[in-house]
Amino acid sequence: MNKKDSQKVHFMAQASMIAAIYTALTLALSPVSYGPVQFRISEALCILPYFTPAAVPGLFLGCLISNGIGAAMGTTVALDMIFGSLATLIGALGSRAVRKKRWLVCIPPILSNTIIVPWVLRYAYGSPDMIPFMMLTVGIGEVLAVGVLGNILLAMLERYKGRIFRQMAV
Repeated sequence: MNKKDSQKVHFMAQASMIAAIYTALTLALSPVSYGPVQFRISEALCILPYFTPAAVPGLFLGCLISNGIGAAMGTTVALDMIFGSLATLIGALGSRAVRKKRWLVCIPPILSNTIIVPWVLRYAYGSPDMIPFMMLTVGIGEVLAVGVLGNILLAMLERYKGRIFRQMAV
C-alpha cells in the first residue's frame, strides 16, 4: 500500500471511530440525549477537529446515525435528524477552521447548535416556547457539553496528541 492510500485508510478509520464513539455516548445516555430538551454529552467531541480533519465527517456521521436511531426509537423526527446533524457538521467545520487558536475551538459548535436547534424544536416538535428562550436553553446545554466538558477533554487529549492523533498531510 502506498503512502497516499495508507493516509486515506487512516483518515477513514479515525472518522469511523469518532462516529462510533459519538453514537455510543449518545445512545448510552439516551434519556438526556434525545427530545425537545436535551443535554448531549457526546457534543463534547466537537473539539476533535482541533486534532484531526477526520473528526469533521466522523462527528457528522455520528450525529446522523444517533439521530437516525432516535427516529427509529420514536424519540426524534426527520427534521431533527437532518438539521440537528447539519448543526453538528457546521460546528465541526467551524472548529476545524479555527484550530490554530485553541481557545476558539468550542465556539462554532456552541453557536451553530444554539442558532439552528431552537428552530428545529419549534418546527419539528411544535415547541410552544419562544425562539430566544430556546436559544438560551440550548445554548446553556451546549456551553456545558462543549464549553466545559469539551475543553476538559481537549486539555486531556492535548497531552497525548502525538500518540493518539498521528499528523496527517490532508
